[in-house]
Amino acid sequence: MTHFIKSLLMLSALSLASWPAYADNLFEILQLALENDPVLQQAEASYRANRETMIQSRSSLLPNLGAGGATSRLSSGPTSNIYGEVTNPITGENMRVLLQEQHSFSNGVNNHNWGISLNQSVLNLANWYNFQSARATDRAAAVNLAAQEQELIMRVAMAYFDALRALDTLEVNIQEEEAAQRSFEQTSQREEVGLVAITDVYDAQAAYDLARNTTILQADVLRARYEALEAITGQAHPEIDVLRDDFPILDVEGGLEQWEAQARDNSLALTAAEFNLDASRKALQARKSDRLPTIDFSGQFGHFVTQPIVSQGIQIGGGASDRTQLSLSLTIPLYNGGVLRSRQRAAEYNVMAAAESLELTRRQLTQNIRNAYRRVATDVLVIAQRQQSITSAQSSLEATELGAEVGTRNIVEVLRAREILFRALRAYADARYNYVIDSLLLKQVAGILTPQDIIELNNWLQEGE
Repeated sequence: MTHFIKSLLMLSALSLASWPAYADNLFEILQLALENDPVLQQAEASYRANRETMIQSRSSLLPNLGAGGATSRLSSGPTSNIYGEVTNPITGENMRVLLQEQHSFSNGVNNHNWGISLNQSVLNLANWYNFQSARATDRAAAVNLAAQEQELIMRVAMAYFDALRALDTLEVNIQEEEAAQRSFEQTSQREEVGLVAITDVYDAQAAYDLARNTTILQADVLRARYEALEAITGQAHPEIDVLRDDFPILDVEGGLEQWEAQARDNSLALTAAEFNLDASRKALQARKSDRLPTIDFSGQFGHFVTQPIVSQGIQIGGGASDRTQLSLSLTIPLYNGGVLRSRQRAAEYNVMAAAESLELTRRQLTQNIRNAYRRVATDVLVIAQRQQSITSAQSSLEATELGAEVGTRNIVEVLRAREILFRALRAYADARYNYVIDSLLLKQVAGILTPQDIIELNNWLQEGE
C-alpha cells in the first residue's frame, strides 16, 4: 500500500469520527475505490513488478556467494572372476586360485568434496550506470503510480457528480412532465367548455408526451451513472448524498502565473518525464562504458577427500586435500561485431526521444493549466448568468401564463416559455457540477490534488430528501 493511500486512510479515521453517518457519500466511495478499483490495483501490481528490475540491476554490483558439494562412488573390476594356476610350495602340486574378483559395486571407493566461491565485480561502470538508470526508471514509475492515484480521485469525483448531474436532470424533467400534464388537463377542460380550440389540446398533449419520453430516457441515464460508480468500487450505490444548495462558487485563488509556477513545481507528469530523461542518460553512459575494461575478483576454497584404489593388493592415491584460489581478472572488449556501437546509438536516440517527450510535457502542461484555469473562471461567470436566466425565465413564464388567461397569449407561447424555464434549470445544475469537476481538474493538472480536497468537498454534501 502506497504512502498516498495510507495518508488517505489516516485522514478518514480522523475525519469520519466527526461526520454524520451518511450511507454513500463521496469520501466513503473513494475509500471503497482505493480498495477495489481494478485500474489502480493493476497499476500498483505493475509498479511492484517493474520495481524488481531495479533490484535485479543492483545485484550485479553486489557479491555473489555460492557453495557446493559432491559425492561419488567409484568401482572397477573385470567382468568375471580371474583365476590362475599356482604351485603349492609344500606339496608341489598345482592349485587353481582366485586372482581378482569380478566387478562389484560393493567393492568401490567413496570420494566427496565441498567448497565455497565468491565473485565480486571490482570495476564495471556499465553495471553501475545500468543500476542508476533502473533507479531513475523506478522513481518515474513511482510518480506515475501517484498520478494514477490522483486519476482515481478524478474518476470517482466525475462518476459521483455525473450521477448527481443525472439525478438533478431527472428531477427537473419530472417537474416539467408534471407541469405539462397539468397544462394538458387544464387545456382539455377549457376545450370542453369551448374556451380554447382543439389544436391547443393537441399542442398540450404533444408537450406532455415529449416530457414523459424525456423523463423515461433520463431515468435510464441515471441508472447508467450509478452503474459507472459500481464499476469503480465493485458495490452498488443506489442512493448518494447530494450537493448542498449553498455550496460556494468562488473565483480561483491566485493568478494564472502563480498556478503555472505551481504546476511546474508539482506536476507529476513533468516529474515523471524528467526521471525518464535521467534514466535514458544513465543508460547511454552504460552503453558507452560497455567498451571500457572490467575487473572482477573471485575467490574459491575447496576440500577434497578421496579413498585409495586397491589394485592387486597395492593402494593407489587417496587422502584429503584443501585448495584455495584468489584471482583478479581483467577483461578488455576489443571487437564484438559492431554490437556495442549499435547499442550506443540506440541509447543516444532514446535520450533524444526522452528529451523531446519532456519538452512536449512542458508545453502540454502550460496549455492544460491555462485551459483549466480559464474553465474555472468561466464556470463562475456562467453560474451567475444561469441564476439570472432562471429568474428571467420564471418571470417570462408567469407573464405568459397570465396573458393566456386573459386571451392575449396562446398555449404554444406558454409551452415555449415553460420549456425555456426548465432548460435554464437544467443548465444551472449542469454548470454547478462543471465548476466542481473543473476545480478538481485544475488541482490535478497542477499536481496538488489530495484526499483533503475530497474531504472538504464532502462537507458540502447532504443526505438526499
